[in-house]
Amino acid sequence: MCRSVRVLCVAGDPESLRALRMAATAAEWELTQGATNQTDALGLVDAERPHALVAFGDWAALVALVRERFPAMRIVTDRPADGSDAVASSLDQVRDLLRASRRPAGPVR
Repeated sequence: MCRSVRVLCVAGDPESLRALRMAATAAEWELTQGATNQTDALGLVDAERPHALVAFGDWAALVALVRERFPAMRIVTDRPADGSDAVASSLDQVRDLLRASRRPAGPVR
């Protein structure tokens, strides 16, 4: 059975989120609904169980919470944050950094 990699994008406002989602779009994975605040982001992490989180903005607290709860999740940020796997210096790097991550494996739940 093929498993689709799910990616959650988080940004500080709707326009930034739209730009981030466009930068993260690729045929290899599916984007979940994005979030512009920590409460919505954590709700989506619990509901959608994404394999990767892309957070652009001041999301250090969110990154720490997600890393603690889901140690295997791939996390890409736009600035250094404890728990981040990769730091993108621009939107143009997002796809390549996500592609560099491992695909999910194991049983489908």
